[in-house]
This record gives sequence, C-alpha cells and structure tokens, in this order.
Amino acid sequence: MSTTRTPAPTTEEPLAEPVAPPEPPSARRGWLRRHADEWRLALRKDWRLYTFLILPVVWLLIFRYTPMLGNLVAFNRFRPGSSMFGDEWVGFYYFEMFIQDPMFWRVFTNTVILGALTLIVVFPMPIALALMLNELRSRKFKRITQTITYLPHFMSMVIVAGFVFQLTAVNGTVNQIVEAFGGDAITFMQEPGWFRQIYVSSEIWQTVGFGTILYLAALTTIDDQLYEAARIDGANRWQQTWHVTIPGLVPTIVVLLVLNIGTFMAVGFEKVLLLYNPLTYPTADVIATYVYRVALNSGNFSYGAAIGLFEALIGLILVLSANAVARRVTGASLW
Repeated sequence: MSTTRTPAPTTEEPLAEPVAPPEPPSARRGWLRRHADEWRLALRKDWRLYTFLILPVVWLLIFRYTPMLGNLVAFNRFRPGSSMFGDEWVGFYYFEMFIQDPMFWRVFTNTVILGALTLIVVFPMPIALALMLNELRSRKFKRITQTITYLPHFMSMVIVAGFVFQLTAVNGTVNQIVEAFGGDAITFMQEPGWFRQIYVSSEIWQTVGFGTILYLAALTTIDDQLYEAARIDGANRWQQTWHVTIPGLVPTIVVLLVLNIGTFMAVGFEKVLLLYNPLTYPTADVIATYVYRVALNSGNFSYGAAIGLFEALIGLILVLSANAVARRVTGASLW
C-alpha cells in the first residue's frame, strides 16, 4: 500500500518587489528635451497669442519686479546723492529702530483695526447686495439700482473726500440732521473717535456697488436645475438662497477673501491721507501714511523702506496662510 507524502509547508517570505533603479541623467535630459520640443511646437503654432503676453510681462518686470531691488535700501544707510541702493551696510539697524519706536506700534495698531473693520464690515456687503439684486424681478429697477450703486466707484478719491468733508462739516448735512433732532453739532473731522466710523462708512458707499459685479457674474453660472429641484423638494426662497445660491458663490467668496486678506495691512492710503489731520493721528495714522511722512517728508528713506518691507512680509504671510486654510476647509483657493 503506497502512501503519498504532502510537502511540508514552507515559511519562506515573499520576494520583495524590485526597486526601480534611479533614472539616469540621460533620461532626465531626454524628458527636458521632449518637453522643450512640445513648448517649441506650441509656441510656433500659437505665436500670435503669445505675443499678447509681451507687453504685460515687460510692464510687470519694469514696474513691479525691478522696484523690488529698492528693498536693499532697508539694509543700507541711504544718503541723497549717493548710490540708489545705499552706501553703507547697516544690517537690521532700521528694523530694530522701528520695533523700538512707540509711534510705529501706534500706527500698526491703527492699521490692524482699520483693516479688520474693512474686512468684517465692508467685505460681506457686496455679497448681500448681490443676493438682493438677484431676487429682483423688475429688470428696469435692477438696472437703476446697479447704476446708482456703481457710480461712487468711478469718482476720484479727492471728490469722495470732498463729499465726506461737506457731509460731516459743522454746518453739514449730518449735523443739520443731528440738530433737527435736538442734538448739538459734532466736529467729526477733528475728533479721533469718529474717524474709523467715517472711514468705514465712506468705504461702504464707494466700493460695495462695484464689488457686486463679480458676485452677480458668479450667480449666472449656477445651474437652474438646482433651483428647480429645490422647489420640487418644497424649499422656499430663503431656503433656496441658503442651500443653492450661497454654496454656488463659495468659490468666488473664498478667492476674493484671500485677496482681501492679502491686502489687510494695505489700508487705503489715499483716502486716509486726504481725510486725516494731526488732531486725528491717534486713530487715523496708519503704516502707509507714517511711511509717507517719515520717508518723503523727513527724508529718512532707509527707515521708511524697512517699515514698508515689514508690512509687505506680513501681507505675504497672511495671503499664504489664508490660501492654505481656504484650500483645506472649502477646497477652493487661489492656487
């Protein structure tokens, strides 16, 4: 009687997957050559379209990137008549100088407060106005409303400042209304406590109408079938706005929010310069106006360049952080 023996189970480990050898330099050169050929072919095929990039690129190089070399003045002592980049290396002397300057921290605080008020109060206003305009059924009334709200954007900043001075003068419209209700006239433009309210109010009046254009354009891209499905499910107008319209605006809102955060520290220099005066410096003086007085009026260009570079670095950090948070939370971002 024959018996068959079963082979003993083996405990050998499975073979590891072979590791691909590193790509030789010749292959990398081949990849670069292949892509260079593709770019050359695209350039030869669509060269007429690429010619439109010449002027914008030249403009950016001359007026945006070349002036960045001026940041070297922040690390050098600049003397009128010497080299445009300074003639004596001082390192971080001017940075330490403004960090120890109490005046700088006062204008820094004013800048943060005005930037926060602009972001919190002014930024949501175009969204609300766009949603309200989207609900209007009368095309004629909608056009009239848009025209009226757009007009302040096209006014010169000097004219806007003139309007503000006329409205808030001692015998201006606002004080006439106050006195009509039994109050006393207020010297708005001489009291520091009123500057922030006046600035934010004028910013709303000037920018909100024009800011609705992008949101109204984004509203036209929302599929009408989504509204139809919401109506079939019994959603009223408010529910349709909350569950369909606002989610459709989220990508546009996120992109504009990131851009606004990037300019958080760059509070409107022209408007502040036109509206403020020495009496309102405690609440009105911001980094941009302080740099203007220090660098141009006093001639301390190196000190002003150091403050400007510090402000630019804060703006860069803010826009990078806001973009990363927006990409992680909402999935929409600038890049």
